[in-house]
Amino acid sequence: MHHTNKIVFPVMYYFQKYYKQFLPPILYFILFANISFTQPNTPNNLVVVNYKTYLTQIRADSNMRLVSIKNIIPTIEIDLRYATANNFTKHILYPTQADAYVSLPVVKALLAIQKQLKPYGLGLKIYDAYRPYTISKKMWTLIHDTRYVASLGKGSNHNRGLAVDVTLIYLKTGREILMPTAFDNFSDTAHHTFTHLPNAIVENRKLLKTVMEQNGFKSLNTEW
Repeated sequence: MHHTNKIVFPVMYYFQKYYKQFLPPILYFILFANISFTQPNTPNNLVVVNYKTYLTQIRADSNMRLVSIKNIIPTIEIDLRYATANNFTKHILYPTQADAYVSLPVVKALLAIQKQLKPYGLGLKIYDAYRPYTISKKMWTLIHDTRYVASLGKGSNHNRGLAVDVTLIYLKTGREILMPTAFDNFSDTAHHTFTHLPNAIVENRKLLKTVMEQNGFKSLNTEW
């Protein structure tokens, strides 16, 4: 599949600038923050162990290329919580100028969702997307709960650029619609099966889950 330089260049710049910090030659693991959705793996969606491996993989399959969500979907709101201290660690984990990246099929799915929501005055807000291993490792030291964190021997779909943490917002105001919990909540209240909530919040959660799954994403039972 052909991609223009407009898409490729920001990704190459990001990796060249930060890959030594973010991509050590070590396996990734799964850690999804709250409100996570992921697309299924394919045989070519392997864990990226370093920048050289990343280049090799995208030459073999251009769908593995990471692209800036905002470059493809200008109307989407990005709020990378790990580029701020407003997250469960209370520390800034990403560079403050970090962008949100996902693989090409994922950004295409997000674009379809954004278009689907627009007639209702709604849109997506992205809390997290591609997540480097070094950041996941720091999170693992704080959260040892297999309901939210996969074992170290497995690869995280965030680390592959296949997962996003999202919520819904009102396009006119940018205000988030009511959901069961705030971001980075590791309680039962964040589970899709939790029902002791106002009906409006249950319906909001159902709407987000439905629209994401209609476009090829799979939700995590423990994270709305």
